[in-house]
Amino acid sequence: MTSRRNADQLIKSGKITVNGKVVKELGTAAVWGLDIILVDGQEISAPSERLYLILNKPFGYICSLKDPEGRPLITDLLKDIHHRIYPVGRLDFDTLGLLLITNDGEWAHRLTHPRYHVPRTYKVTVEGRITDQAITRLGKGFLLKDGPSGPSKTGLVTRNDRQSIIRMTIKQGRTRQVRRMIEAAGFRVVHLIRISFGNIELGDLKVGKYRHLDREEVMGSKKLVGMV
Repeated sequence: MTSRRNADQLIKSGKITVNGKVVKELGTAAVWGLDIILVDGQEISAPSERLYLILNKPFGYICSLKDPEGRPLITDLLKDIHHRIYPVGRLDFDTLGLLLITNDGEWAHRLTHPRYHVPRTYKVTVEGRITDQAITRLGKGFLLKDGPSGPSKTGLVTRNDRQSIIRMTIKQGRTRQVRRMIEAAGFRVVHLIRISFGNIELGDLKVGKYRHLDREEVMGSKKLVGMV
């Protein structure tokens, strides 16, 4: 890889050929992996296969490629994947559900960057009977220690004196954000599972299992973040 400026200099010096023809015009289009691109007579290898996976993360797994404490890693659940891959954002040790995994750095970056406002939806089990006032406050958001949480779309699923279940959609992904918002509302999270990320839904994928995203899911997510 090189900078745009350096690439322009290589073109001006006649050192780049595409499909056997010397490139003379700046901005000439070529498709990496399809066209034969040579620089100083050396072929640029094709890009590695892009992988887009969804994992239903179990409780107790770490969203990291290594852990000095020896705790279970999400990669332990991906024994059949031999590419170097990494999670798109993080789920806490005690949070379950939808985790995207990829080797496409730009896709991962855009999905998690606050600029793109990609929604994440969680099913949250809360201790006790949550009040309408608390649900309203969650919708408006809170000023947390690291700044404003931003608003959420919060709806009641069910509640009784023992516990309540709500559905929350946020467009930021700060550390333990949903849990901290619930605490700021005066309640405690018992169980937290992410059920969607952008246009991608967890569905009936079993805990601890993964699958490849289909083309519609990948293209839909790329449209969300301006990649297509």
